[in-house]
Amino acid sequence: MKLADRVSRLSPSMTFAIGNKAKALRAAGVDVCDFSVGEPDFITPTVMREAAKAALDAGKTKYTPTAGLPELRARIAAKLNGENGLPYTAEQILVTAGAKQALYNMLTVLVNPGDEVLLPTPAWVTYQEIVKLNGAEPIFVRAAENMGFKLTAPQLEAAITSKTRLLILNSPSNPTGAVYTSEELAALAEVIVAHQIVVVADEIYEKLVYDGLSHLSIGSLGREIFDLTITVNGFSKAYAATGWRLGYAAAPLPVIKAATSVQDHSTSGANTFAQYGAVAGLAEPGDTIEEMRVVFEERRDLVVRGLQAIPGLTCTRPQGAFYVFPNIARTGLDSMTFCSRLLEQEAIATVPGVAFEADENIRISYATDTDTILEGLRRLERFVRSLSEDPRQE
Repeated sequence: MKLADRVSRLSPSMTFAIGNKAKALRAAGVDVCDFSVGEPDFITPTVMREAAKAALDAGKTKYTPTAGLPELRARIAAKLNGENGLPYTAEQILVTAGAKQALYNMLTVLVNPGDEVLLPTPAWVTYQEIVKLNGAEPIFVRAAENMGFKLTAPQLEAAITSKTRLLILNSPSNPTGAVYTSEELAALAEVIVAHQIVVVADEIYEKLVYDGLSHLSIGSLGREIFDLTITVNGFSKAYAATGWRLGYAAAPLPVIKAATSVQDHSTSGANTFAQYGAVAGLAEPGDTIEEMRVVFEERRDLVVRGLQAIPGLTCTRPQGAFYVFPNIARTGLDSMTFCSRLLEQEAIATVPGVAFEADENIRISYATDTDTILEGLRRLERFVRSLSEDPRQE
């Protein structure tokens, strides 16, 4: 059978490919230090699990409205108003099967073939694939490492053309952990408003910020930028609920109505009893999220210290998410070769930076336990030191 042309434009996910290879090695008895997949090693908060179980026991296993349970949409709107300064109503919320579906639905209703979507790189691997699946063109704008991997307003201004439809902005960032300041966001917002493009703000890591910082939503910086903003978030990261597949988008009402129609004819509503769990999680999150955040910050410090002590590597200090993005350029290897040999020689799974449009870096997820981190750092140092003795490097 002949496949659709759009499929030929897709690239495989290196994150899952390496994660699956690491799992296969582990199944074969190899002691693998897996830093590849961005998945918290914590369990979903008790209040969410108990509410989901109660919903199951009460027979809450039927369809919900496509856009989500009314009480969940109301809770999400209240959360966005109270925590983020974003004046959305419940009708402006679409609950989805993960934040990834929220992103897909939003681009499906907003872009046409030939439109350009700006992606500050390094960028999460799925952004460009969603853009391509919808017939648009991903336009990469490199956010320099010496600028903290953050897009600047002059860069954004220079990248906008008559074909530019929207910008995808991820803060805190996957893969770099970069967090934009209020001044940086305000400068970007000024350019966005001047050119009347849409900004899709992916805020899935908003709860995981460090060094005393607070997350700021770009849409909260005034009515003009709010009207051009689509906010995407979910429960996978902060609530350690990756398998629940529960996300959401908040947007102007016509966008939400159109995206709901798309969802009508694709997945219908998100998982019913998971939505009841999310209602409880938003109502009474307890201390679980903050406890996880503190642990992640401690791990961040441990990983950064360890990487900065390895001759041949450099590493900026991320301020959010649970990734570090060390620079491997001084080793002389491209990122794919580096990660492949690292997995073969030392059984360490990392993601090549080329997947994020940054071939001189690799991504390390520290969403794992301290013992694994320490062992991984020891093996990584041994590997990097071995490169200077490898005749292939001469």
